[in-house]
Amino acid sequence: MGFKEKLEAAKESFAFDDFLLIPNFTTVNPAEANTSTKVAGIRLAIPILSAAMDTVTESSMAIELARRGGLGVVHRNFTIEEQVSEVTRVKRAESVIIQDVKTIPPGITLREIRDLSRELSFSTFPVVDNGKLVGIISNRDVQFERDETKKASELMTKELITAAEGTPLEKVTELMHKNRIEKVPVMKGERLVGIITVRDILSRKEYPQATRDKEGRLMVAAATGLDMKRVEALVKAEADLIVIDTAHGHNTAVVEFTRKVKKEFGCKVCAGNISTPEAAKDLIAAGADSLKVGVGPGSICTTRVVAGVGVAQLTAVANVADVAGDISVIADGGIRNSADVAKAIAIGANAVMVGNLLAGTDEAPGEIVVRDNKKYKRYRGMGSRKAVADRYFQEQSKFVPEGVEGLVPYKGRVKDILNSLVGGLRSSMGYTGAKNLKEMQQKARLIKITSAGVIESAPHDLDYVEESE
Repeated sequence: MGFKEKLEAAKESFAFDDFLLIPNFTTVNPAEANTSTKVAGIRLAIPILSAAMDTVTESSMAIELARRGGLGVVHRNFTIEEQVSEVTRVKRAESVIIQDVKTIPPGITLREIRDLSRELSFSTFPVVDNGKLVGIISNRDVQFERDETKKASELMTKELITAAEGTPLEKVTELMHKNRIEKVPVMKGERLVGIITVRDILSRKEYPQATRDKEGRLMVAAATGLDMKRVEALVKAEADLIVIDTAHGHNTAVVEFTRKVKKEFGCKVCAGNISTPEAAKDLIAAGADSLKVGVGPGSICTTRVVAGVGVAQLTAVANVADVAGDISVIADGGIRNSADVAKAIAIGANAVMVGNLLAGTDEAPGEIVVRDNKKYKRYRGMGSRKAVADRYFQEQSKFVPEGVEGLVPYKGRVKDILNSLVGGLRSSMGYTGAKNLKEMQQKARLIKITSAGVIESAPHDLDYVEESE
């Protein structure tokens, strides 16, 4: 093909702002719209994942996303051990029964117990002597004790209220209430098999839509490069989804790595990033359970400026969704508001991945920075100079960055951001007459608008605009 023919064959690609959704006749009340979806077979109450970025998702963000019905993806700018620790924190945060219980011997000192508590972020330890449960140590037993040489046998609660394995949760709750206790060891005969805590019982009531595994634990995803040792460690830590996180997912190394991970571990795999149907077909053939779409649309990504490569995000999502079939599609990047979430879903995405919108929240890593009496938090692209240097320990002068770093306004609690995004999506579903996301994709009609239409769509002709609370 000659150069002129290449230009003539070139197709247009469109961003979210290039289109609006056309309102349809509706009988749908937005409050009743069902926003649930599935990503790699994992049911989510809301179609939102947090980006695998070191200024967005560590355990705190992942816990909050899972509680709210989404899914957090723990970033890979950690050592393997550090990332495993973050995944473990999420898996240990809640459970119907805490099964992987760390027990201690009666001869351990209070100093050792406190060190262990800090290391594991866990404060309750059953005391086991020769395989027999003899007591339990919790924060209530030791919080006012100053003598750190005292042994567990001197401090532990010895009169134990236990429940047999299989006891209904309602019965355990009654047991806790009757005896004014917060933790109940679960026994199988004389063997300790777990602990039920009142905190976890209350959490299930407070977060009924939480993303949980079959054992009642919060679910979490974890990112990896082409690193089998990292994948092996994350699978052992029971990460629920392995996200193969690369800038260009349509290359031999990524395709083969996807195939190898599926063959060796059989775990759920999301692969990316991609923007073409050819890439989607190759990764699906390699065994990918989900596809992450987006080359260059992120607010801190400079791939399109540096390399001149990419496909505008609305078109990229449509490209992949058209061939994905039952394989879930995640729109990663370019999501600036709830309208973009709705458009991404309408054009074929099963969920969106957001970074900028969640950066700056309390749950995002990093400290608050004050500039000109305004609060901010740091936000950087994973292709930025410092992020890549941190990840690969390279000299900063030896590579060309494809991202930047900066500050985003401090936003408060992430739950408020999620409520806003989901609320806007529900509103869009009401306008389009969609009871659920599948209907949204079937019924939604898009219309292209001009740059004048974009201006008309936003607040205009006002001297001062008060921000919405």
